[in-house]
Amino acid sequence: MALLLRLVLLCGVADFTSSLSITTPDQMIEKAKGETAYLPCKFTLSPEDQGPLDIEWLLSPADNQKVDQVIILYSGDKIYDDYYQDLKGRVHFTSSDLKSGDASINVTNLRLSDIGTYQCKVKKAPGVGNKKIQLTVLVKPSGIRCYVDGSEEIGNDFKLKCEPKEGSLPLQYEWQKLSNSQKLPTLWLPDMKSPVISVKNASTEYSGTYSCTVTNRVGSDQCQLRLNVVPPSNRAGTIAGAVVGILLALVLIGLIVFCCRKKRREEKYEKEVHHDIREDVPPPKSRASTARSYIGSNHSSLGSMSPSNMEGYAKTQYNQVPSEDFERTPQSPTLAPAKPSSAILLVQPDFSRSQGSLGFPPLSPLLKQMSGLSEVEHLYIRMINT
Repeated sequence: MALLLRLVLLCGVADFTSSLSITTPDQMIEKAKGETAYLPCKFTLSPEDQGPLDIEWLLSPADNQKVDQVIILYSGDKIYDDYYQDLKGRVHFTSSDLKSGDASINVTNLRLSDIGTYQCKVKKAPGVGNKKIQLTVLVKPSGIRCYVDGSEEIGNDFKLKCEPKEGSLPLQYEWQKLSNSQKLPTLWLPDMKSPVISVKNASTEYSGTYSCTVTNRVGSDQCQLRLNVVPPSNRAGTIAGAVVGILLALVLIGLIVFCCRKKRREEKYEKEVHHDIREDVPPPKSRASTARSYIGSNHSSLGSMSPSNMEGYAKTQYNQVPSEDFERTPQSPTLAPAKPSSAILLVQPDFSRSQGSLGFPPLSPLLKQMSGLSEVEHLYIRMINT
């Protein structure tokens, strides 16, 4: 009975060891962003594995919020590598003959989104095998900036700083002095592995060129700075110069304001004088209005004239028209007292005369135009003068 049991166990172990197996162990791989990651997957077949060969790679994203994604597949002697859009064109089998037992792949141009667990599955009936590889993508330190934070003067306190633009944690820092005997001050030793060196009571012996190297598991980068500790500047002279400059600026501004105000006062004075002169001068009288006022005064007197008092009216030449400079009201001639009982006689023009349409000599067109009077007004003047 015991012998039979041993035979059964030996047969089972023989069947197990002769089936398909993946020889690559589970492992973790760290690579830098932008590099290529080689993910190994090598397998062996047994004579009993007679079915078609199928190879499948899956990705389990690190955020655990997405289901496993098939990224590349070999089946029926064909390769399918467009299953996963994020890795399309960046994942390839490393071997051209997958039946030789190498199902390894390369993932090129690594991104942070490529972080996760990759699983290799190989199937050739009746054998099946799988292995997992953990891929971590890190960022190399880059864009390192070294600078002095503070005034580089004797006796002052300031800081030397080393700052990378990017880089995956953890980061390691190392300061070195590259000039002036390359000996670091003793007080700085505790800070030589930190991103900041605090300098107290600076002296000239601290001057020199320093370098800072930043390192992580996938790379490193370096920067340099020049420290030049100098004597304190003449602050009193600087302050005095600043005060003098401010005073000169104030004087200049005062002169500009004074000139502007003076110019405005002069312009205002000229406008006021001009306005006063225009108010004192009366507007000129037109020739036509003067003549009409003259005719109106005579016409008002004409209504009270009688044949007896018209003889005493002083005769005026019909072509004497008051000019525009005439300012005094014409004096009415002294008339003889009219008889109370006599009726007012209208002047009867002599239609028998041939000089004019009403018996008066006609006026020249030029005189009419110069006087600016109407035909009726001319008739009145001629009647009065006649």
